[in-house]
Amino acid sequence: MITITIPEPDVTIYKQVNPQLSHIYNFTDFHLITREKGGFFIFYNFKGDVLFVGKARKLRPRIKKHFEDSVSPMKNYRDEVTKIEIYVNEDPVEREIYETYLINQFRAKYNVDKVLYR
Repeated sequence: MITITIPEPDVTIYKQVNPQLSHIYNFTDFHLITREKGGFFIFYNFKGDVLFVGKARKLRPRIKKHFEDSVSPMKNYRDEVTKIEIYVNEDPVEREIYETYLINQFRAKYNVDKVLYR
C-alpha cells in the first residue's frame, strides 16, 4: 500500500464580499500566489467540497486562466469557488501524483481527466 500525505497549503485565498480592490470573481489576493514556481491547487465551494484540482508549472497564471479562459472546465462554475488552496511543488512527477490522488480521493466535482472512481 502507498501512503500519500498531503502537505499544508503554502497559500490559501478566499472569495471576498464586495471587494474594493481590483478582483477576479471576488478574489483579491492573487498577488500572494507565486508567479514563477510550479505546484498544484484545489478549488473549494462554501461547504468545503472539492470542486476542482489542478497542477501547473507556473501557479498564478494557471489559476487565473481558470477564471478568464473560455475553455476551462470551470468556466460555468466559477461563481461556486470560495476558497483556493495552493501548494508549491517544483517536481513535475510529484505534481502529477498529487493531482491524480486528490482528484480521486476527494472526488473533485468538475475534474474530467484522471478520474478513476466512476
